[in-house]
Amino acid sequence: MLAPALLVLGGLFLSALGLTFLRSLRYMPAIGLTEPDLAAYAAILSSPDFLAALGLSLWIALASTLISAALALGTALLLRRGFAGRGPLFFLIQVNLTVPHVVGAIGILYLFSQSGFFARLAHAGGLIDRPAEFPALTHDPFAIGIILLYVWKEVPFITLILLARLQAIGTDPEATARSLGATRWQAFAHVLLPMLMPALLAASALVFAFAFGAYEIPLLLGAHAPRALPVLAWQGFTDVDLAARAEAMAMAVIIALVGAAMLLACARLALPAAARDAR
Repeated sequence: MLAPALLVLGGLFLSALGLTFLRSLRYMPAIGLTEPDLAAYAAILSSPDFLAALGLSLWIALASTLISAALALGTALLLRRGFAGRGPLFFLIQVNLTVPHVVGAIGILYLFSQSGFFARLAHAGGLIDRPAEFPALTHDPFAIGIILLYVWKEVPFITLILLARLQAIGTDPEATARSLGATRWQAFAHVLLPMLMPALLAASALVFAFAFGAYEIPLLLGAHAPRALPVLAWQGFTDVDLAARAEAMAMAVIIALVGAAMLLACARLALPAAARDAR
């Protein structure tokens, strides 16, 4: 019953990926390129701009994923318990999922830029002499604003996945460990966390792939140099010189390969944990 939908989605995805790969080999008959080669890959791999963009994108994706996963794990464990503000906190997490990333980026600009609300507030309060002295949290070389946006958006996503897993696990495994003499920390580290790890790894892999491959947030919040890799690829694709598109397509293929490698690595790490859980 799933086959028709899978065929349509898989066909569209694989055909687009295949066409991108052909274009990255400089096979573009429309502009007279009919002999595939690896010149585009050689050009970008020897380019300092590409290497800087790759490093920046890896930093954004890794920092966003690790911070989001840690905060989401703590939030899920907190929401598992009953407390006075549990309902409003859970509501805020659900509402966050409905906010588009671009809207969140505009909010980050309004609040945290050097001409934003907090900069003007600090200037009005006498903390700084002028708004430009406010710390650069957007359009900065360390991509702090981009990471803030991704953390704000992805913590609720991972949290809901972990909450679903916690509901399926229940409290019996921890209670059994505690009855056998384990401390609360030991029950968490040796019983609950390994059972949560497959879900945590799967969600983190999705967050990494998205943060590494998305271009709109780095385009809005990123510095002019270095550019994130998806932004560099987008600029090459929109260049008036059609020959430059081969390099843009080569960057797109590398982005896809890095995302796929992370997904496969997380899957390999999650399989042993899932097998232990099944036993």
